[in-house]
Amino acid sequence: MTELGGHDLTGAAALVTGGGSGIGLECARRLVADGCAVTIMGRSEDRLRDGAAALEDVAPGRALVRTSPGDARSEADVADAVRIASEATGGLDFAVASAGRGGLGPIVTTPLEEWTDILETNLTGTFLLFKHAGAAIAASGGGAMVAISSIAAAVTHPFMGPYCVSKAGVDMLVRQTADELGRAGVRVNAVRPGIVATDLVSMVMDDDQVMGSYLENMPVSRSGTVDDVASVVRFLLGGESSWVTGTSLSVDGGHHLRRGPDFEPAARAFFGDDAVEGRVS
Repeated sequence: MTELGGHDLTGAAALVTGGGSGIGLECARRLVADGCAVTIMGRSEDRLRDGAAALEDVAPGRALVRTSPGDARSEADVADAVRIASEATGGLDFAVASAGRGGLGPIVTTPLEEWTDILETNLTGTFLLFKHAGAAIAASGGGAMVAISSIAAAVTHPFMGPYCVSKAGVDMLVRQTADELGRAGVRVNAVRPGIVATDLVSMVMDDDQVMGSYLENMPVSRSGTVDDVASVVRFLLGGESSWVTGTSLSVDGGHHLRRGPDFEPAARAFFGDDAVEGRVS
């Protein structure tokens, strides 16, 4: 495991949505290791409890770890999480929007409910965090926010339409919010991971054909780790990136230089040839 510890963040406070596991938990771990008080938000209380225990193992001194059970799609839950995170030190300095979900299926057969849930989780959830955390960070004198976007924001992933659209929206939201809140001392950026080994993509990584299409389109041909992504998030939050805002930084082994992954075999297996060919009755 990568050695932790960078610029001291003692006295700072952060909120990480989707912080109970995966990329969000690793982002929280890096912040805690540098002395930051961190609140992790997520829907699973069990994951939050286990995540908090893991964070406390690396927390130096009296760095605080808090949890805020809730749904990133709920404005009340997000506002409450911002309040809890701000209570740790009397203000809020950082926020990471890591809550998200995927989904596979042809556009022509995607149920409206699936479309809506993916956009609400990935895009509306990020908007709600930026809205409430952005105001709190501005009131504290400035800081930084980072959204977990995706290579799918910039490169088409056939049969993952709602996910791609939601992440493209996140990238524009990042630029818009950065433009508006820069005057308040709030920097806003995104990280675009490629395929990263997490529970969210376990089925994809178990499919040799799909994974092969990922790997053959990466100049650095390997799957990513949560540490690969969290180290860049930590950079974008800290003073090391004080003149960086409104950018979406690819962390994908160079996958964005080539074409997206081939989900067609999986889509045919799950949804049938007619759906993949756009034939619906």
